[in-house]
Amino acid sequence: PLPRNPPSQWGASADTGPEDGDNTAEERNNHTECPRSPSVQKCELIHVACVCAGHNASRDVVTLVKSVLFHRRNPLHFHFITDTVAHRILRTLFQSWMVPSVQVSFYDADELKSEVSWIPNKHYSGIYGLMKLTLTKALPADLSKVIVLDTDITFATDIAELWGIFRKFTDKQVIGLVENQSDWYLGNLWKNHKPWPALGRGFNTGVILLYLERLRRIGWEQMWRLTAERELMSMLSTSLADQDIFNAFIKQNPVLVHQLPCFWNVQLSDHTRSEQCYTEVSDLKVIHWNSPKKLRVKNKHVEFFRNLYLTFLEYDGNLLRRELFGCPNAPPALQMLEAICKHWEGPISLALYMSDAEAQQFLRYAQASEVLKNRKNVGYHVVYKEGQFYPVNLVRNVALKNANTPYVFLTDVDFLPMYGLYDYLRRTVVQLDMTHTKKALVVPAFETLRYRLSFPKSKAELLSMLDMGTLYTFRYHVWPKGHAPTDYAKWRTATTPYRVEWEADFEPYVVVRRDCPEYDQRFVGFGWNKVSHVLELDAQEFELTVLPNAFMVHMPHAPSFDISKFRSSFGYRNCLNTLKDEFHQDLSRKYGSAALKYLTAQRTA
Repeated sequence: PLPRNPPSQWGASADTGPEDGDNTAEERNNHTECPRSPSVQKCELIHVACVCAGHNASRDVVTLVKSVLFHRRNPLHFHFITDTVAHRILRTLFQSWMVPSVQVSFYDADELKSEVSWIPNKHYSGIYGLMKLTLTKALPADLSKVIVLDTDITFATDIAELWGIFRKFTDKQVIGLVENQSDWYLGNLWKNHKPWPALGRGFNTGVILLYLERLRRIGWEQMWRLTAERELMSMLSTSLADQDIFNAFIKQNPVLVHQLPCFWNVQLSDHTRSEQCYTEVSDLKVIHWNSPKKLRVKNKHVEFFRNLYLTFLEYDGNLLRRELFGCPNAPPALQMLEAICKHWEGPISLALYMSDAEAQQFLRYAQASEVLKNRKNVGYHVVYKEGQFYPVNLVRNVALKNANTPYVFLTDVDFLPMYGLYDYLRRTVVQLDMTHTKKALVVPAFETLRYRLSFPKSKAELLSMLDMGTLYTFRYHVWPKGHAPTDYAKWRTATTPYRVEWEADFEPYVVVRRDCPEYDQRFVGFGWNKVSHVLELDAQEFELTVLPNAFMVHMPHAPSFDISKFRSSFGYRNCLNTLKDEFHQDLSRKYGSAALKYLTAQRTA
């Protein structure tokens, strides 16, 4: 994937696969044999879900992810249910690694708490140990199947082999699990030990194959709830979190489970039969440290397992960046462009900052995209990568110069315009006589922190989402100065365009004539790149006019490396301040004494 979401400008202008045989011997004696037929396509995308909350879980999941990435030969999409802490850690981790052919999505665990908080739970994982029950609701509705993993898992083989087992499911099977390797569900561990009901020894939920599409079809959400409510009348609480409810459900519906060979979840706790799961340790495929004691458990091969774990713990994440030969990965910019095209029917001038290889991948995907291949009004312009910093304003200028309409809407590829914005802007430029006046029309910007958003279809719906906390004014919590002059309070009730005055650090997204000033290309990376452009628009006496019935929404994504450099490097910030001073001095020479107000505003800001 691209290391950044490059800006685009539009409207006129917008900135070898493993094999796994259908092997009955494997299922019978838990030994791997030579594969006979491929069950996973070479470039098939494999989806992996994990619930991860807090610092400790984040540390564990790093080792899990490294072990998966080390062995994999397919593109991967990780889905993480996280709290705020884990979200921040994992987002930064994947951003730092920049592993090709890996997508990552985050889902807010706080939004799922109400789904399971009514279940009393004694397990040390707490409320997060129940959230795997909610995955049919939490994950995207068009996701048909997923591998679900605990954070204390280490892979010793390619995860595609496990993914291939979905093809062995019967038409009725919806869940794939390994038998529990302790005696817990047999109820004989101590006097008066009363576990939840289970089929035989029960199943362990550290590794799950979930056929989401089928689960939704049979009404999984209602079924697990009814199961939990029924059993809690006598059990009062769960001891093993989601595992108890999964097992109670399976006992009532045994036809729905596909039993996996036990080497797919070798459970390492003090009281398990895991050693019966393999003859040689080389036979196992997944190690599960399913004990609060983790690496301190008792097992005759524990040193081997511990060393394998430590190997991945200490493995350099940079070494995971190998390309998957022949497997193009959909860049984030393309995915956003497809969404933008559904919102904006007008012409688009798209500028992208890419390597040669990324450009070829992008071209292949664009030509194969059902959304893009029928569009005849999208121009793609590639700026090839060079140097350490992202030349954001150079890329913007490439999009601007290649636009062929009289007016341009200058925006970035991580924003979705409101539905119908293209037609609204076409009408507005006529109504406001932009042919004979110098106006910059401000499209108010909002943002969401949710990866799944029901996009507002009207201003009224957007205002309701603002009041509910689903949407926010753009960057209000980190950089309010950037958009405060838009005057969102006035916009709420405005029915006609209104003029606003320039203020220091104002950086709205605007509609202007195509012959507007270009962006200043000395600003690279993060910081002041749009600010300088709006400042020069004001210096040329463009009127900043806010549109009352227009809006755009910023979609969440991992922050760029340049933001990290800005925040962590005094030298970077010092250089940026030097560039600001140079820019102000050039502005004064270009526009005379009237431009001195910008230097004064900068020094008092």
